[in-house]
Amino acid sequence: MDYIIKLAFVLLVFLFSWFFQIQNQEWDVLRSMLKDAGNIAVHDASQELDERALSQGRLQLDYAEAYATFCKSLRLNLGLDESLTPLSGSRVREQVKVIKFEIVDESSGVNFPFLYEDRDYGITKYLQGPAVIAVIETEHPVVIPRAKIQEPIAVPAVQEYKLNQ
Repeated sequence: MDYIIKLAFVLLVFLFSWFFQIQNQEWDVLRSMLKDAGNIAVHDASQELDERALSQGRLQLDYAEAYATFCKSLRLNLGLDESLTPLSGSRVREQVKVIKFEIVDESSGVNFPFLYEDRDYGITKYLQGPAVIAVIETEHPVVIPRAKIQEPIAVPAVQEYKLNQ
């Protein structure tokens, strides 16, 4: 009987470790997907130049068009609907939230190069030119419910134009 109790205990520890590893692997895959999709989306958003400002020799981005393009790119790359909720068949399980979307260009009143810092999301970067900065997040995948709630996965992305001097 003692042997069976020990064996059951070892089996439980093994199963818990295995599920914990699966959860960590899911987190890693999801974070990687969010990072890739975020990088593609800020790149796409950075292509939305303000044509009127461009005709006057200023490199500025159209905020509304850039944000719409950013969200569209996220939807297409992650399999999301209009409200950024996963469609059936998407690897993402929870809604994706855009928690930061910012454009830094000449209309922001900065001179380049410019040290951009956002301590809330851990972003520090010398921007050489106009840039799109975004942070997206989703809930941490849960395989084993625990008392401690995991922090959401937040992923920053930055795309900048490097101006020739």
